[in-house]
Amino acid sequence: MTLNEAKQKLAEFEKTQFALSHSMGLMYYDGATIAPKGSADVRALTLGEMSRISYNLTTSPETVEMLETLVSHKDELDAITSRKVSELYLNYDRMRRIPVQEYVAYQALLTKGDAVWHEAKEKSDFALFEPYLQKIFDSSKQIALYIEPDKKPYDTMLDLFERGLDTKRCDEFFVPLRKKLVPLINKVKENAGKVDDTPLYQTFPVEIQRKFSNFLMDILDLDRNHCIIGETEHPFTTSFSKNDVRITTHYYENMLVSSLYSVVHEGGHALYEQHIGDDIALSQLGNGVSMAIHESQSRFYENVIGRSREFGAVIFPWLKKEFSPRLDSVTEEEFYKIVNKSAPSLIRTEADELTYSLHIMVRYELERRMFEGELTAKDLPGEWNRLYREYLGIDVPNDKTGVLQDSHWSNGNIGYFPSYAIGSAYAAQFLEVMKKDIDVAKEVKSGKLTNINKWFEERIWKYGRLYDPGVLFEMVCGRFDPDAYISYLEKKYSEVYEL
Repeated sequence: MTLNEAKQKLAEFEKTQFALSHSMGLMYYDGATIAPKGSADVRALTLGEMSRISYNLTTSPETVEMLETLVSHKDELDAITSRKVSELYLNYDRMRRIPVQEYVAYQALLTKGDAVWHEAKEKSDFALFEPYLQKIFDSSKQIALYIEPDKKPYDTMLDLFERGLDTKRCDEFFVPLRKKLVPLINKVKENAGKVDDTPLYQTFPVEIQRKFSNFLMDILDLDRNHCIIGETEHPFTTSFSKNDVRITTHYYENMLVSSLYSVVHEGGHALYEQHIGDDIALSQLGNGVSMAIHESQSRFYENVIGRSREFGAVIFPWLKKEFSPRLDSVTEEEFYKIVNKSAPSLIRTEADELTYSLHIMVRYELERRMFEGELTAKDLPGEWNRLYREYLGIDVPNDKTGVLQDSHWSNGNIGYFPSYAIGSAYAAQFLEVMKKDIDVAKEVKSGKLTNINKWFEERIWKYGRLYDPGVLFEMVCGRFDPDAYISYLEKKYSEVYEL
């Protein structure tokens, strides 16, 4: 195969692979939002067969010849094509190690498992999901061993979500983080009476909340021609391309902030995907580079922007008017403190910035012990509840608000959770650097996030997967410094609680 033939084959491969990913993504989104509950089995069959087609395409002799030809001419390739080839070759090398029947069976398992998880969560009955979850962990561990037989399986899973991440790096981050956060959390507990958030736990009609979601999407400056919002049990964002990005939320009549910050969080993910460079948008490089970088964006918009005084000044007048008279007695300053209230809680997605990482540490420890054979799925509810008492000092009343609350394990996203905490730490450093270039507070208070979005587009978003995540982060911030995250939290919560 000549170099020109290989380039042509690469273009054809990308089109076919994109079409497959697009179709499978649409089926997943449909299953998580509006598909009938009884449709999981047939969807699992279809997705299993489509994953077989994708597997065969990735590992076919023609694809291998195309990749090897391009690799042999690497010095003649432009930077984008060279990166595409290296990423595709890495994906091929991983895929070829997994027996095709096991790969197809695993995709079908995840589809069925996700449907059972929804039912189990609705009924708060972990026993329904337990056998599926055990199979998901067992299959994930075996696939990790196929990919990297000489590496700890959980390290392989971590690396799949954040290249270069392993348990050693996680421990180096989490151990001192917990040591420094706990004293601050205890100080906040001692001053808990200074912030009263009961005004946000009245009845807020869902129909008005839906209008508010549209208002939020406009403030974020999401392109509504290419981004819609749906409803699901566990909010998520999915991107089929920069021209079709979908966010979801979950409304609760008596919890206004739940959907508020789900929309802003998922909106951060969507902004990233909508601003991938046109030159790579439909290729192997046309998505966010890693989960920690992705979560740094969602956590930045949710917390750094969304829980700022300036953002409150933009959204509070709307809330006060549309939900009158519920918030008539609340001042703008009180609203700011309310949305920054910190207290140990059951639900990760509802957790405040200060205690959030403790929720992640619980999941990290459980995943790691499952992969090391110390636990089985049957042990998870008891260990989950024990760690919530130890780390957060609260009792878990049922499976729905405990071990069943997240969708990640049912989707096979084992090793994802640490990215949330690392992404939160990244966000604090992005803020430090951004402040050197623009007046962040002024931009937010204007009600237009255009310049903040442009800042991220130029430094993060447009590059997609063109660089490794560590390289991309260092291009913007230099060395990763977790202490910046601690300092950010200390400053913010000392001020909120007048410590």
